[in-house]
Amino acid sequence: MWHAADGHPIRRIDWPAPPAGVKPRGHLLFMAGRGDAYEKYLESFEHWRLAGWQVSAADWRGQGGSGRLGLGDAGHIDDFGIWVSDLAALWADWAEGRAGPLVLAGHSMGGHLVLRAAVEGVLKPRPAAVVLSAPMLDIFPEHLPLFAKRLVADAMVRLGDPRRAAWKMSEKPGSRPSARQSLLTHDKARYEDEHFWREARPELKLGPGSWGWLAAATRSTGKLFAPGALESLDVPVMIVAAATDKLVSPAAIRVAARRLPDAQLLEFGPEAHHEILREVDPVRNRALAAIDDFLARRTTNKE
Repeated sequence: MWHAADGHPIRRIDWPAPPAGVKPRGHLLFMAGRGDAYEKYLESFEHWRLAGWQVSAADWRGQGGSGRLGLGDAGHIDDFGIWVSDLAALWADWAEGRAGPLVLAGHSMGGHLVLRAAVEGVLKPRPAAVVLSAPMLDIFPEHLPLFAKRLVADAMVRLGDPRRAAWKMSEKPGSRPSARQSLLTHDKARYEDEHFWREARPELKLGPGSWGWLAAATRSTGKLFAPGALESLDVPVMIVAAATDKLVSPAAIRVAARRLPDAQLLEFGPEAHHEILREVDPVRNRALAAIDDFLARRTTNKE
């Protein structure tokens, strides 16, 4: 456990060092998405380890092995700024004493928070590069303007406890549990791996987002897309995304990629669902190869 500034315990892991004979590349910190735990990405950690990266990861406050903040199994936060502050402090502690390039990566909500922390300049030292997997840069429905989504979420917060669940089950409002895999990955074995971990470690399971989380998400999105915010980032960014993603907005990802001064976007078609790093091998391998190539070109080992 790592402890945030207010003492809240945050679960983190340091994956084993690269094997002997593999040239060290640097250090990579990975942050998962909403409702995730880092166990889901051990396969990717091992890929990066074998490529020479020393990998660490952590669960966000209020999910995974880092406690709960909502009512029942709802995933809640009052303000995404809390997570940004946690990440800034974790990054500073994690980076201390590490030589070579430091890379920050995030999936889905983790990608949103990684990008926001980078844009706001709170990551000290500055990352050599940022990697985003299907970043949650806006919530659905895409056709509804952000201010309208914010009005609805704020109204629901005022009508009851903001920590209550905003929908009934699964990752998406209105979706059936039986359809959950079709939102996440085409790979049945990798999908079932998540169930293995939830059975082995029941404390990892997290339910729908809360109304407070939804309201906080709309406010944070507004900050991220404020005029000049994305344009101010001086860190190279690699984004992998899915054009038919049903959990995060592909349109918002494309807009962000255009606005960022130094961004590379690899967008998959219907062959990929939301969890690109947990997809079938042809998709996953292509995504990892693109990330590897990006990091090889955009980071320089100073060791």
